[in-house]
Amino acid sequence: MKKIAVLILAFSGCLSEAQVNENNDKACQCSGSTSCCEIYSLTSITQSLGAMGEKIANMAEKITLLEAKLQNTEKEVLELRSLSLTGGKPEVAFSAALRESGSGNTGPFTTATPLQYKKVFSNTGNNYNPSTGIFTAMVKGMYFFRFSMFNNLNAVPSSVVSLMKNGVRLTSVWDTSGSDSNDMGSNAVVIPLEVGDNVYAELQANRIVYDDSMNYNTFSGFLLFTM
Repeated sequence: MKKIAVLILAFSGCLSEAQVNENNDKACQCSGSTSCCEIYSLTSITQSLGAMGEKIANMAEKITLLEAKLQNTEKEVLELRSLSLTGGKPEVAFSAALRESGSGNTGPFTTATPLQYKKVFSNTGNNYNPSTGIFTAMVKGMYFFRFSMFNNLNAVPSSVVSLMKNGVRLTSVWDTSGSDSNDMGSNAVVIPLEVGDNVYAELQANRIVYDDSMNYNTFSGFLLFTM
């Protein structure tokens, strides 16, 4: 929106300049016919519009560069914030279970949905957000992540959970067939993360997981080393 507003202002300013030139042209003194003034006026307007287009293009390029610098600054702020919270030495670790209390199914949802692990056991560095279920890296480095899944208690199991990084599937655990309905599994990865990268466990569309006070479904991770 800011970029559009700036471009509109630039367009308005240049258009005003073109209108002024047009008014001046109307008052021109030509030794020939009226068409002489009209041709001269159109030529002046065309030149003004060309200059206006060049100015807008330059402004758009500068705004794009500023946006890139702002994104880099935001990443640096996140990393500095993490360092300040840990006294200069990055310490990142978290672990959480799906339900804070009670028991029952989570899902199904019509679309793939990040699981919100509400019962937080630890969250050093505050990189994990229990309101969204998303871990956001504040330090560039190599990380370990693990998640577990317990299938629903229906007669036919229907559970699929995937570990995601920035919307890309890394690994999964699933149970969608068989007569037993009390299976569980887990999976883990070691991956590099840049500042601002997101990692989360995602329940696939039309699937269900079950949990209770035993905390079968968990999501954990920690920083191995910086890079």
